[in-house]
Amino acid sequence: MDRRPRPFDDVAECVEATLARIGPDVGLALPLGIGKPHAIANEFYRRARRDRSIRLRIFTALSLEVPRPRSELERRFLAPLVQRVFGDFVPLDYVADLHAGTVPENVEIVEFFLDPGAFLDSTHSQRHYVSSNYTHVARDLAHRGVNVIAQVIAKRSVAGGAEYSLGSNPDLTLELLRRLSAQREAGALVVIGAPSRQMPFMFGPAVIGAGQFDYLVEHPRYDTDLFSPPNPRLSTVDYAIGLHAARLVRDAGTLQLGIGEIGDAVVYALQLRHQRNGEFLEILRSLRAPERFGPAPAAIGGDAPFEAGLYACTEMFVDGFLELYRAGILRRRVYDEPRLQRLLAAGTAGESVDADFLRTLPGAGFTNPLSMPDFGVLQEFGVFRADCRYVGGKLLGPDGDEVDPRLDDRRCVERMVASCCGRRLRGGVLSHAAFFLGSRGFYAALRELPEDERRRFAMCGVEFTNRIDDEDWALKVAQRSRGRFVNTAMIATLLGAAVSDGLADGRVVSGVGGQYNFVAMAHALPDARSIITVRSTRTHAGRVTSNVVWNYGHVTIPRHLRDIVVTEYGVADLRGRSDEDVIAAMLNVADSRFQESLLREAQSAGKISRDYRIPEVHRNNTPRALEETFLLPRARGLFSDFPFGTDLTGEEVVLAEALGALARRTAGVGGKARALLVSLTPRRIPARIEPCLERMGLGKPATRQERRWRRLLARELGSRLPSR
Repeated sequence: MDRRPRPFDDVAECVEATLARIGPDVGLALPLGIGKPHAIANEFYRRARRDRSIRLRIFTALSLEVPRPRSELERRFLAPLVQRVFGDFVPLDYVADLHAGTVPENVEIVEFFLDPGAFLDSTHSQRHYVSSNYTHVARDLAHRGVNVIAQVIAKRSVAGGAEYSLGSNPDLTLELLRRLSAQREAGALVVIGAPSRQMPFMFGPAVIGAGQFDYLVEHPRYDTDLFSPPNPRLSTVDYAIGLHAARLVRDAGTLQLGIGEIGDAVVYALQLRHQRNGEFLEILRSLRAPERFGPAPAAIGGDAPFEAGLYACTEMFVDGFLELYRAGILRRRVYDEPRLQRLLAAGTAGESVDADFLRTLPGAGFTNPLSMPDFGVLQEFGVFRADCRYVGGKLLGPDGDEVDPRLDDRRCVERMVASCCGRRLRGGVLSHAAFFLGSRGFYAALRELPEDERRRFAMCGVEFTNRIDDEDWALKVAQRSRGRFVNTAMIATLLGAAVSDGLADGRVVSGVGGQYNFVAMAHALPDARSIITVRSTRTHAGRVTSNVVWNYGHVTIPRHLRDIVVTEYGVADLRGRSDEDVIAAMLNVADSRFQESLLREAQSAGKISRDYRIPEVHRNNTPRALEETFLLPRARGLFSDFPFGTDLTGEEVVLAEALGALARRTAGVGGKARALLVSLTPRRIPARIEPCLERMGLGKPATRQERRWRRLLARELGSRLPSR
């Protein structure tokens, strides 16, 4: 059926038309992250708040919001920053009500992945959260009664009309459209697209026909800024984890990364390995990595610069992949043809088309002589020129030469190369990803990439990126050679389980997402590894605790799927090892302040010998030793706080650190008492600090409280703004 979407320039009219078509029982599916059309979502939600006869269920994930201040000082810091960085980003009304606990009874907000840590105290979010692997979400939503899909899309003008792309979020939409096709044919599903000039037009399966949409809502007033979190600050701990993880990545391999500081640190370390290899090796020696862990990590991955380069297969396209592309690391192309891809993965053939290339084709499963179907496949990927034809069992070159397509005859092969073949394979991509989220600069960079380069970053469904057990199994195995899947956890147990999404009491911090998918994939693919990164400790209310624990009341990745765990103190290779050996390896990468107590717990459970002693070489796992290791490299300009830039001004960078330190220093009764004493003690404030105080509205304090804030903040700033 030839469908043409009905256009709207007003969301209220579009929602009214949708309700008239499907009735008051609405199952609204919104994409994860930035693909949500906030104006449309808000209109559905406001209708349901006003009219309690409407039953609204919103199925989504990662409902994002601008930073919320927890104090007046934070408000003074955040207000100008939020206005500048987030622009005219439109908040989601239901998010505010989730925090306030005022979601009406006729509305249910169902998410499978929460904004990390943001909804721990929201009873509605905690009660209605659905725990599903990313690859199961479309299946689960289809069974929950979805009858409306709404999404921000990209649009471009082409000869003969417009072309549409799902942009940042083909992840679940493609699969939902497939699963709900019969429902749509019956008129029981409405698909709404919201074209935005802010959304980069991405290629691959993300490009879909206009007929996939029932309604299009388009007007400049809805063309608002996408959510764009600033780049995070990277700590010494993050960098150390990134360095250890970078040694595990194999040249000519496949890489998956998640968002956040550790993902950025891995990217930085990979750049260092490739571009400044001597300094990469030097910092690893300073960390005593070769001495403490031997050659095993380098044997899993490597220490040398990348020759063949990497391919990215990742559910999330983070801006770090663009950095790897610019650095010449992300350059291994893959092709959507399993026979060709097997040749490339094995190194039997390269991307240049010559006589040797043609002679490898029969061994990969192509017919000899070439059949018309195989000729068509090879022509699609550039092996044969577009103006070459297959007629009557012969190849006809553009100049009329007739060639017998025998691949085992030297003369035939040479004639094919001379008159019928292209020079290189075409249609390869550097990355497959299911969604993206990043900074303003990241979105701008994607929009500004020339089309031929942007086509190398294929956006596709999460079914493709996150699983291999389907009809594309042979292709995926060939493409994902030497896979390294890097994910972050909050906690790791001594037996190798990982806690990434929830607390022991059952409350959800974030969600499983695709972490389980990639861990399972690493065990299923040949020569692939799962790498779970964990910061060894955390600090809360002034108290330091270990993130390596004996056991925990909830796990995301069970211990039978343990593989590699990386902390700032090194690499624990756990695959196939006994429980006792796993415990010993995990103790080696734990913070030394907690090693002995952890060892005693394992010994009490009878899981490790009573006379086991942690090797001396692993007994100096301390923050101080780690910081000292980075002093000289930092003096040479390496390992800066924001290696990929920041939207914060210089003053805001210093203020963010000072406010964080002040919050930690004033935690607890004792901290508040000490802070009160400092705030009551008048001190001369150096002139160099005044611009930061002015930024906080404390240049000329008018109240007693403002004078106290000024003194407290000046104390923190004094240690961060050295005298000149």
